[in-house]
Amino acid sequence: MKEAIVAQAIDLFLKYGFKSVTMDEIAQQMRISKKTIYTCFSNKQALVREAVFFHFSCVLKKIKTISQQAKDPIIELYQLKKESLKHMTNEHTSPQYQLQKFYPLLYEELRVIEFESLSGIFYESLRKGVETGLFRPEINLDFVTRIFFNGIKGVSDINLFPIEKYKMDALLIDFSEYHLRAICTPLGTEKLEFYKKELDI
Repeated sequence: MKEAIVAQAIDLFLKYGFKSVTMDEIAQQMRISKKTIYTCFSNKQALVREAVFFHFSCVLKKIKTISQQAKDPIIELYQLKKESLKHMTNEHTSPQYQLQKFYPLLYEELRVIEFESLSGIFYESLRKGVETGLFRPEINLDFVTRIFFNGIKGVSDINLFPIEKYKMDALLIDFSEYHLRAICTPLGTEKLEFYKKELDI
């Protein structure tokens, strides 16, 4: 039952945001009593936390698949950007916005888990880029890994980039290009220009 509640909660949270969805609405959608939900979760925050980390684990699996299957680190970055946009919007009801605004401690906890889970993937992608001549050999892999992660989180920071003024897709495109042009070799830059022209990325 607990897994079913989390699955239903995720579905509603992704559509309407964490703050907007009530325990009553989750119970109604499942045709169960609210009391049944509270036997599994002490309060809404506990359910939100469970839903957030379960959803992240699903997204992480997709990211790992993209990383393993991408033919080179440049196209990998744009495929990851495409995947990220599925989970980020410019709406006040978006989970990303509401998590930052109404559950800041949980947001920070997730940020730590994200870095622990994703830094190895980012590092390996950079290493492959250097190995294949796409990225400059002198870059500090650990530093660039951390800067890249911080940049990705930075462009989704609603205080730094208010959703009324900035579009998430444009921010991710601008950051991706900024990041790549800082680390690409001439060969990497040539391949980047080719992908932008041929694949419209």
